[in-house]
Amino acid sequence: MKKIFIAASFLFALTHLYAQTATATWGDEFKMRKGSTDLSVIYADKTGVFVREGHLALKSYFVIGGSTRESATLIKLDKGFAEEYKSDFNKELKGKQFEDFYFIQNKLYLLASDYSKKSKTLTLHAAEINKGDGQLSGDWKVLTSWQKEEKSDDLQFTLGYNADSTKMIVVSTNEGRDKNTYDVKQFDNKMNASGTPIVISNEFDPKTFQPEDVIYTVSGNIVMIGRLYDYENGKKKKTKNLQFKNYIVRIYDKDGKTIKEINTDIEGKWLVSTKVAQIPSKDIVLAAFYSDTKKSREINGMLIQRINPLTGEILSTSKKNLNTSMISAVDADTDDDNDESRKERKERERLEKILEDEDGLSKYMRFRNFVYTQDKGLVIIAEKYHHYTYTTTNLNNGVGMGGIGNTRTTTYDVHECGDIMMSKMDEAGNLSWLHVLPKNQREVIQLGSSSGFGSGLSFNMGTSFFSNSFNYPFYAGLASLAIPGLNNVVVLFNDNTKNGDVMQPGQKVKATTRFGKSDLYALNLDAGTGKYKRTSLFSNNDQPTAMPRLGVPIGKDFYLIGKDDKIIGKTKIAVGKITFK
Repeated sequence: MKKIFIAASFLFALTHLYAQTATATWGDEFKMRKGSTDLSVIYADKTGVFVREGHLALKSYFVIGGSTRESATLIKLDKGFAEEYKSDFNKELKGKQFEDFYFIQNKLYLLASDYSKKSKTLTLHAAEINKGDGQLSGDWKVLTSWQKEEKSDDLQFTLGYNADSTKMIVVSTNEGRDKNTYDVKQFDNKMNASGTPIVISNEFDPKTFQPEDVIYTVSGNIVMIGRLYDYENGKKKKTKNLQFKNYIVRIYDKDGKTIKEINTDIEGKWLVSTKVAQIPSKDIVLAAFYSDTKKSREINGMLIQRINPLTGEILSTSKKNLNTSMISAVDADTDDDNDESRKERKERERLEKILEDEDGLSKYMRFRNFVYTQDKGLVIIAEKYHHYTYTTTNLNNGVGMGGIGNTRTTTYDVHECGDIMMSKMDEAGNLSWLHVLPKNQREVIQLGSSSGFGSGLSFNMGTSFFSNSFNYPFYAGLASLAIPGLNNVVVLFNDNTKNGDVMQPGQKVKATTRFGKSDLYALNLDAGTGKYKRTSLFSNNDQPTAMPRLGVPIGKDFYLIGKDDKIIGKTKIAVGKITFK
């Protein structure tokens, strides 16, 4: 039976007060294979919801052990979230590496690759899936291939969409070359090549240039964002001695020629992170955080540029210093200061001290979303995020006198997702308001382990543009979406239930590490005034734990997956939908 949770109304002090209700509906729980590596809602239409489940399948046998590849299962749920079918493509993918399920103009494809050692060729294939029964409706079709010149060459590619999602974009490179190029190819909804491939070249050594994003704009131009590194003075040219130098942002035309290189340098400042986004039917937005000193532990300002996607012309530039004194105060629930409790007074005093200190923001702040507003402003959502891995080694001394021991090494992947920054730049480039909501999430994933008596499973967690790493973290992080027809933005995230009244800096925050015991919260943010309310939509105790970061907004609905891993038994899964009315 479906579960329905009615969230409290979100009330805002607008010119005209309005009430908005969020309704969360969950389908029945179902079980998945143990060892699922990836779960996400990939599409929803009037017939139901499509879910992707990734897992590891056996690739080949050795005398001892074996090798693995990633495979996937497609799950179709009807509009009531009842399972229609579950299609496992292990047989069809034999000899191939699963890449993705790909929707384009109401068609669904299975994409996979294979590598031939004999010809040193990497090939990308596609096969159409019948959405009605989840079975392949045709044979594999070769889309494109790449050949190595040297054994040490490193071929990489990634998949995306063009600006209006009518074409599939494949961006590829050979990272083994001294001066690598980037090939951009388009495919239509029948997986036929469309237009002429675009070849982009640059003068940088691949070891010192790391592509961060490639955007195919509405005009057909391409924006490439990359991080340029340099070797430390006086040290040997080793990867570990590379130091970030600056960002390179270039716009190329349909022939791969450079139209413009956008200068992101700020005199006397050092960029910490940059993000470029194409707002549908709007400009390109370039945003960057910067620091006052090279190795600063904080962010001291933000640069926002709006760029014409056709010409590369910079339409406007806004550079704003940021510090804690600029944080906008959140309206209290009462105007009667005499009713202030001891706890509230301490929180107010802590906030006043934070505002007076004028400190910078965390250097780990990362842009998450840009939302155009009705008054031609820009709401910016950012989040404090730190990712690292660590390894532990335990020694087993063996059994009995003189027993032979062994060591077991385990690698952990840590994702720390912290404070949420919300701000707005108006059309003229002025900072209208700035909020910071304290948050402290920590998700730790065990990647694998190995012992002295044999090797275990481990993953290479790449961080480059071409990385095909899994969708970690599952439960930490946030999702943000604009509600169509309304001038507000909703931010969704899991949080400790004891943080329900945390609204601004100065309030103590409980860490969230056991996400199954958390609540899913919504921040409903008015884009005009900057005022917001925080509401608990539901408890993750009541169904498999929600994964909002991996959800998909479609219209006024937000689809997401809940997942509970069991030590014994199969993983429990549920699919939910949050509807904003």
